[in-house]
Amino acid sequence: MDIAAVATDGILTEAYYYFTVAIMWLLHVGFMTYEAGVSRRKNIMSTAMKNIMTIAVVTPTFYYIGFWVYFCMQEGLKFTGTADGNGNAGEGAYFCGDGYSVPWDASMGPNLGDNLTGVFWAAFVLFSWTTGSIMSGSVLERIRISAYLWLTALMGGIVWVIAAAWGWSAGGWLTIHFGYHDFAASGVVHGIAGIFALGVLFNLGPRIGRYDANGGTRAFRPHNLHLTLMGLMIIFTAFYAFYAACLYIQAETTGGYINIYFVPTTLSAITFTITMAFAGGFAGGYIFAKGDPFWTLSGGLAGVVAVSAGADIYSPSLTLILAFFSAGLAYLVGNWLEQKARIDDAVGAVSVHGVMGFWGVLLLGIFAGGFPASGIVDVKTSFLGQLVGAAALISLAFFTGYIASWILKKLNLLRVPPEVELEGLDMAEFETDFFPEFGRADESIVHADGSEEPSAGVLQAAYRDNR
Repeated sequence: MDIAAVATDGILTEAYYYFTVAIMWLLHVGFMTYEAGVSRRKNIMSTAMKNIMTIAVVTPTFYYIGFWVYFCMQEGLKFTGTADGNGNAGEGAYFCGDGYSVPWDASMGPNLGDNLTGVFWAAFVLFSWTTGSIMSGSVLERIRISAYLWLTALMGGIVWVIAAAWGWSAGGWLTIHFGYHDFAASGVVHGIAGIFALGVLFNLGPRIGRYDANGGTRAFRPHNLHLTLMGLMIIFTAFYAFYAACLYIQAETTGGYINIYFVPTTLSAITFTITMAFAGGFAGGYIFAKGDPFWTLSGGLAGVVAVSAGADIYSPSLTLILAFFSAGLAYLVGNWLEQKARIDDAVGAVSVHGVMGFWGVLLLGIFAGGFPASGIVDVKTSFLGQLVGAAALISLAFFTGYIASWILKKLNLLRVPPEVELEGLDMAEFETDFFPEFGRADESIVHADGSEEPSAGVLQAAYRDNR
């Protein structure tokens, strides 16, 4: 093989990942904006800081633990050579067993001979932050920031990484034995984060005043819905880079791109998919939610999440249809969780990310059955394989989220005291009112019958009733 061609390919791959990572930062700008807009004024800065501190705790957790876990839990990549496409080992592989990806290895620092490790690691770090930011929105306005940081380090630095090693790699046991396929991480990022958050919500409980004694559901008015919608649009912009980071340039071998499973695909293919998915999701959200602004844009997100597993192979027309109806399903599931199951998910993350993530995994088994799942071993996708994958990943996410939050709850470390919740987390954490020009009485609450009133009296009464 021409040495100059290999060097050029390495440099192109390095630059490609570097810029996808930079653009993916917008995901977290969007999440912070989106969640701050949903929050009431008294909790805005606390909400924003949770997203910033996600980066502070997940990054070192992934560096010191997660990256090594990803490689060492891949059954099919525990060989000492490089696969030739037929499952045969060659020479010079750098996977688990020879020090690659452990923090003290030469690959995990300045190494002029390595154009790939740092940028590939960074792409995974951005995916890790995303899992934390997804959970952040669902638990806002009542979780202790310290508890959130422990939970997000666990999920972002370890739990989703285990899921990725199982099914978001050519060597994972779900891929090798069951043909699991999840190209843009419907299940291993979105689904894991949403279901982990569900486990946490069971222990965290609803915000004070969210539900009345008669079984009705009250709604807290977002302090700035326009800011929330803008945050979602920023997230959508970054999704193009998220999808692109799921590809790898292989110019000297395949003449183009391969996905995480070493199966050829193209940037053009995923561009069709993501754009049509947004269109279908917006339309579905608008129609099913009868024009509700929040669910119109959340429908776009739900649509994209639902088609992400097959984004490398779905036709544009199929993508449009699946995204449309998935947006409607997300709206129905979100309302059921909120009103019937009485789970206070502040941004609908369990429905939009968790349920739609694994719904997307199952859709792949229905509409892409028989597609080659791996470029290393001869295995095909199937509905059964996708179902097994969903069951394994849901169990991993829910039980780790539930058990970790249960321990924190028993230690009285999970939730802020009621007095702090009523006063607002910003005043308790920062001793500052970041919006002094606005009165607290301006914050309103909407009762189940649609009537609206200032929230202060309602929340005080709810607190007294629940003591």
